[in-house]
Amino acid sequence: MWDAAEAGGRKKRGIFGDYASTSMSCVCWDADGKIYGGGANSKIYVFLAEDRCVQQTIDCHKGGFIASIRHCDGKIYSGAKDGFVCEIDTTSMTCLRSFDFGNPVRAVDFFNGNLLVGLRNGTIVHVNADADERKEIMHSHCDGEVWGLQVRGTEVTTTGDDNQIIVWDTEGKCRSKVMPVTDRKEGSRRGGASTLSNLSPSQCSRAVVSNDNFIIAAGNDGAVNIYEIGGEGPPQVLTDSTEWIEVMKFSPDGRFLAVGSHDNNIYIYDAQEGFTHIGTLDKHNSFIVAFDWCQESRYIRSNCGAHELLFFTVPECQQDPDGASNTTATEWASKSVKFSWHVDGIFPKYADGTHVNGVCGSSDGVLIATGDDYGLVNVFRDPVRNGGKPRSYRGHSEHVVRVAFNEGNDKIFSVGGYDQTLMQWKKC
Repeated sequence: MWDAAEAGGRKKRGIFGDYASTSMSCVCWDADGKIYGGGANSKIYVFLAEDRCVQQTIDCHKGGFIASIRHCDGKIYSGAKDGFVCEIDTTSMTCLRSFDFGNPVRAVDFFNGNLLVGLRNGTIVHVNADADERKEIMHSHCDGEVWGLQVRGTEVTTTGDDNQIIVWDTEGKCRSKVMPVTDRKEGSRRGGASTLSNLSPSQCSRAVVSNDNFIIAAGNDGAVNIYEIGGEGPPQVLTDSTEWIEVMKFSPDGRFLAVGSHDNNIYIYDAQEGFTHIGTLDKHNSFIVAFDWCQESRYIRSNCGAHELLFFTVPECQQDPDGASNTTATEWASKSVKFSWHVDGIFPKYADGTHVNGVCGSSDGVLIATGDDYGLVNVFRDPVRNGGKPRSYRGHSEHVVRVAFNEGNDKIFSVGGYDQTLMQWKKC
């Protein structure tokens, strides 16, 4: 307790007496000078402000620390790791009722019969407490990192290490659909992406792609999970890759799916023949980080961790050693490679190239956007030759892993790794 009457606010510890001492995660006052502390041991401690002593404890939660506590109109509202919000009468010190949210509660507020609850999984729920009517008003990714990013029309799809494929409505700025990456719980066959998530590698995803018929998410176990839009049942699973997958793309004509793996290969599938594996591009000496299709769905240019730029023909699945010369007049359906003549200038002097995580060019050929380890979204003129200077925008609190323009080229979407955030940048 801090004494505000003294300069600097003299502090004195609360006295637990015969009650078990524990750390406090949250605290609130009532109108009578009592202090309510949410303990790490799931108990609520009632202190008397006049002597700093614990008067009693309240046991209403089933386990885990109490993360948030709020006093309003003679009642206490507490939220805890057990997923419950409890309404406690401060006269009888008893729990009147509880609300189960099925996920650890991190924030609680109450006003005029309205309960507002923030959950560990990023969901904010508004509850009409009298009728127990609930409405989810915000959603998010919630574990590990977010890497997967796909922009199509007014929809943006993201995937992360939390076993969620989320489709966002960019006009309404809200979630429009959610589905799991997979129900399978399998480990990596070889290698593995670093993550803070406790989920199985198969349920963590760093790449997503979609078209009018399919939503496809790649797992960190190397599996590719193919969901048919409007279909039911489990996904079709492709298991050719032996390591985690960082990039996937449909060919512009929709016939082929290319999957870039950390096992150094790009796998080509015929999407019109049940995703039959038709060949493997296996000439890279390191893991695949980016590739582009040409507009005719004939060529692929690709980068790997060894900073190679290679060219391949499809459906032959053969390397073209003269691809740099043979494609000088070729139009590319995307510009996501980060080692090529048109993006030489995206790296600062003396940089080794690893700090740039994602690259995307606008479809009108005017701008190049990058996301980097410094938390910046950088926008260059296209092409970016050595000496090119960007406009850099800060919003993410962590490394930016993917950037993408919308179809009108007046917006950029970016996802951060550990901040698990999708941001929308508007051209002014």
